Amino acid sequence: MLGITALPAVACRMTMALEQWPPYIYRDARGRFTGLDLELLQAIFKEARCTLVTLPELPTARRQLLFQKGGLDLMLAASETPERHSYARFSLSYRDEAVGIFSKSGAPASHRQIASFAQLMRGNSTLLAPKVGWYGAQYAAARPALEKAGRLNAFGGFQQGVRMLDAGRADLLLGDVLAVRHEARLQGVALNTLPFLILRAPVHLMLNARTTSADDLARLNAAITRLEQRGVLAAIRSSYEAP
Repeated sequence: MLGITALPAVACRMTMALEQWPPYIYRDARGRFTGLDLELLQAIFKEARCTLVTLPELPTARRQLLFQKGGLDLMLAASETPERHSYARFSLSYRDEAVGIFSKSGAPASHRQIASFAQLMRGNSTLLAPKVGWYGAQYAAARPALEKAGRLNAFGGFQQGVRMLDAGRADLLLGDVLAVRHEARLQGVALNTLPFLILRAPVHLMLNARTTSADDLARLNAAITRLEQRGVLAAIRSSYEAP
């Protein structure tokens, strides 16, 4: 067990496994976990007078399986889907996920000045995109055509993706806005963000329906509402330059 955020009066207690997903959750220079999602979660739990128990990191697939079996109470940054309602309950949204497209600073204007995904598709720019994950309906629909035209290259993590863009393996890179910017800063690669998003959608706290109660969910939702009204969550999001 890595840590417990304890409060004088405990109304609820939930367990979550950590993960490395900078800048949402990651280890800082001192080896301590920090990040946008963790700061938002800690603020919500403090306001709700709940206790958060954080367990060591687990691989994504194992973490999801453990959650479905009732071994974890909470997961972050979840999209609400009908399928998940069979085993989970969802909080109010606490931030948006945003997917954008980037070029290297100094790239030709034909790449830097693309104003829509439709315009990108009409052109001949090549694109780097993650191998796995959901990055919006527009990209999902366009992916087969990009692959057929030889305009799409896939990468594993954003560290690899930014390196490939810097090396000229493609003209543009698609990905989570904050994750791409974070990795580019680490690598010292200057990027230009195209002036549109291909996905903006709310994400939620996902609570295990077997191990949490409707009262737990109501308590967290009330905390999110109060913190939004006071501007607390907005201030945390702004500190990370979240879209």
